[in-house]
Amino acid sequence: MVTLDNDFVRAQFPAFAEPSLDGQAFFENAGGSYTCAPVIARLERYYRSRKVQPYGPYEASRLAGEEMDEARQRLAAMLGIGTDELSFGPSTSANTYVLAQAFRQWMEPGDAIIVTNQDHEANSGPWRRLAEAGFDVREWKVDPESGLLDPADLENLLDERVRLVCFPHCSNVVGAVNPVVEITAVAHAAGAFVCVDGVSYAPHGLPEVGRMGPDIYLFSAYKTYGPHQGIMVIRRELARLLPNQAHHFNGDVLYKRFTPAGPDHAQVAACAGIADYIDALAAHHGITGSPTERNRGVHDLMRAHEVALLQPLLDHLKERNSVRLLGPGDAAARAPTVALALDRPGAEAAAVLAAHGIMAGGGDFYAQRPLGAMGIDPGHGVLRLSFVHYTSADEVARLMVALDDIL
Repeated sequence: MVTLDNDFVRAQFPAFAEPSLDGQAFFENAGGSYTCAPVIARLERYYRSRKVQPYGPYEASRLAGEEMDEARQRLAAMLGIGTDELSFGPSTSANTYVLAQAFRQWMEPGDAIIVTNQDHEANSGPWRRLAEAGFDVREWKVDPESGLLDPADLENLLDERVRLVCFPHCSNVVGAVNPVVEITAVAHAAGAFVCVDGVSYAPHGLPEVGRMGPDIYLFSAYKTYGPHQGIMVIRRELARLLPNQAHHFNGDVLYKRFTPAGPDHAQVAACAGIADYIDALAAHHGITGSPTERNRGVHDLMRAHEVALLQPLLDHLKERNSVRLLGPGDAAARAPTVALALDRPGAEAAAVLAAHGIMAGGGDFYAQRPLGAMGIDPGHGVLRLSFVHYTSADEVARLMVALDDIL
């Protein structure tokens, strides 16, 4: 069985050779990952030799447009969707607000949407604000002890009035991976569209969105080894139903339809570097086939590596009575985004860890609703320890030693 070559992976990230970061173990990846070398190279090349209006008749402009198109084409192929079904925007939060505005204009009086209280605010707040326009906003609630969503509770909320069901692929504090395929099937059977926030899942392997079935899938390039862009999948059938949110002359172009302002051209072009990186991992590990097949193989390598590193950390934490571990204790059922409720504020614990060379985060992480639902004061917050496939076993061991010192 092929396992992830962690040394090869780390060699693709300049941060691991950066003197100012030497001796630091990075455990706040859920807030933003390190950027891979191909993205940095493409971004620099764009700013050096392509910083012009794209799609013009002269060489630099033509190349600028081609590089932007390449990013969309290659990422869409890896996600298993049509090229016109992928859009870029300034952030996932901004993209969601645009989509919520489109639904507000499209929905009829008496229509309903379903949101969860497990979500990051980006996939909650914009949809909840539709209540101000008179629409029925229903909440799919987590279990207050486990923080998990029960699909049976969703079925009780669904009826013929529901137009959209919004939920996270993975919560940024609970960490549990929700069954997207199954939930989507239930929602579709009731006649509702589905919007999945993939921000906290995509860093652990880009999902095959086309096969999973949601109508909208959102994630952030800056958390998937790229620049600060939001990436938005909107399936063609839904995109054509919703009203245009862009300039009127862009209304017939699906990937422009939900981008009111021009995206950052350089960052869009640099997103092709994410595909470069995935392809490099595939080639190094002997994974071949179509873009979707290569991406699937890399996804599985990433997840297997993360699960192997995560389980010892979870077991270590479960032994401590003074620590409340949010989410599942089984590494295979969650992402390596581990939130701990402590007897002191999360930010305070993160500051103490920093003195041990551990870069972690503390606070509410825009997840005030799930924390409150689980009885945790958002002002007190949690300590969050998050890693990805480039994290090494040695770094996790260092983290556990540091936690022993501060907990």
